[in-house]
Amino acid sequence: MSSDLTTELIGAFRWNDPGQNFPHLVSDLSGWWRSPSILHALGPALAGMFAAEKPTVVVAPEVTGFIVGPLVAIALEVGFVEAYKGGHSPVAEPMTWAQAAPDHKGRRLSLGVRTRQLRPGDRALIVDDWITTGAQSRALGEIVTACGAVPVGTAAIVAECTPDVAAELRVRSLLRAEQL
Repeated sequence: MSSDLTTELIGAFRWNDPGQNFPHLVSDLSGWWRSPSILHALGPALAGMFAAEKPTVVVAPEVTGFIVGPLVAIALEVGFVEAYKGGHSPVAEPMTWAQAAPDHKGRRLSLGVRTRQLRPGDRALIVDDWITTGAQSRALGEIVTACGAVPVGTAAIVAECTPDVAAELRVRSLLRAEQL
């Protein structure tokens, strides 16, 4: 990744304090989505970390994954599969679901993809904006495997996970949380 992109990502990021009734600061990624130069560079930077693994599809969870995932898919010249949260789908077709372990907020999310969109033999790159516990990436890996595809790793803009989680999920990131 270029030092220009690192500088831009750090400069466009903000921590917000939602007030005394909230136990921690909240990340504000909106500056990333507002910057055309970041949007232009993000897909190729994340894709480049996994190009050697030859992914055939990118899988990413809603909401910000629906921004980042297609950017990476375009850079890799592969398709994109969206993963919905919540145990229900806005579409009436077969879905493959997995329950995620508790995330950094203690939530247990269900994630699901349209079953027909992941094919046996696909090499799926999981993409997300921020990895803390790895719960969503792990659940997406379960879905990918259940559909007969192979997870090749997780590309993230920011990794805040432990080294063990990073190794297990093959996480590669553009930034570490402590840089922000």
